Amino acid sequence: MRSIRPLLASTGLAAALALTATACGPGGDNADGKPSASTTAQGKGGAGLPADVADTLKKHGVDLDRWKNGDWKNWDKSKWLRDAKDFVNPVIAGLWKPERMKSAKDPQKTMDASDISGGQGVTDPEPRPVQAKAESLPYHNYAAPVGKVFFDSPKGPMVCSGTVVKDPAHPGKSNLVWTAGHCVHQGAQGGWYRNIAFVPAYNDQGKSATQLQNAQPQEVAPYGAYWADWVSTSNEWISGGGPTGGTGAANDYAVLHVKPENGTKSLEETVGNALTVNFSTPPVSSISAMGAWGYPAAPPYDGVKMFKCIDRPGRLTVAPGTAPMYRIGCTMTGGSSGGGWFITGADGKAELVSNTSIGPVTSGWLAGPQLGAGAEQLLTQMSQKYGGQ
Repeated sequence: MRSIRPLLASTGLAAALALTATACGPGGDNADGKPSASTTAQGKGGAGLPADVADTLKKHGVDLDRWKNGDWKNWDKSKWLRDAKDFVNPVIAGLWKPERMKSAKDPQKTMDASDISGGQGVTDPEPRPVQAKAESLPYHNYAAPVGKVFFDSPKGPMVCSGTVVKDPAHPGKSNLVWTAGHCVHQGAQGGWYRNIAFVPAYNDQGKSATQLQNAQPQEVAPYGAYWADWVSTSNEWISGGGPTGGTGAANDYAVLHVKPENGTKSLEETVGNALTVNFSTPPVSSISAMGAWGYPAAPPYDGVKMFKCIDRPGRLTVAPGTAPMYRIGCTMTGGSSGGGWFITGADGKAELVSNTSIGPVTSGWLAGPQLGAGAEQLLTQMSQKYGGQ
């Protein structure tokens, strides 16, 4: 077992996720300016979605009205859209109600020692578990960019975590969310998931599941649900992603472009912060502390509260010929998938360098992809093509 040196940057790392822009929290003086917690489908293709979404669905033999009325539950493999160009996500008014959010399961990506075959020299010793700590309350004051990603799969409603990230082409007005590829697309054996939405500061006051039983929508989703009007993930995930990560695990990342429900303020302006993505793939030897944030939903967690782990990272390679991933000790479970991994940058602010992808059945560690040129190209394309919409 490796030794762990003092995490000198951990305090600064946690502080760097707090609000850094002018924004009022849920229920603040500017509460009327934030999105409501309800969704409204308007116009061709649904509120805020590309005007040609109905035509795209029609091209694949899908009727938009039937889709909204429940046909989206049909997971006919022959009609499951899987190519990068085929993503569609029409808004279905009122679908993501508090009870449905609470029922969402985790798309857990677990593996055992026999799944790891990267060889010596590219995988460091397994880290000791780091007990996840509950984030301070209210979440919007301490982890403003973090939230939940909801989506539907053939197995029912599912949940991941996500992070608001900066839009290079639209500074201060980002509507981009970083998450894992397996939270938006099934990988080699499937296609795009459906009804993808982001809920920032989910359960902002950190109430228990019991306390949330009769909660109002604004208690569960204080800023509302932001439906994705476009999503991109890596070609490696689409072609090689599998139930335990597969050869696509090293590229298990995705970017959502979401649309504010009221069509005015951007997501970044609403929540008060967005993080820069660092694509320099800093080597593990240069990182004194790396933190993972998310909403673990598999036992012993129940998915309603935000947690974090901070550790010194090591390397994990899941198969020969694939790029090494970052790995930290952490007891968070499925549901935290897609949650951002952060380091403190040279300017003292948090930067996103990875996201939760896979972990062991024993829930003692997590691994996430190193973000390089391919990930940077994906974010750039999303920023340039959809950022201004």
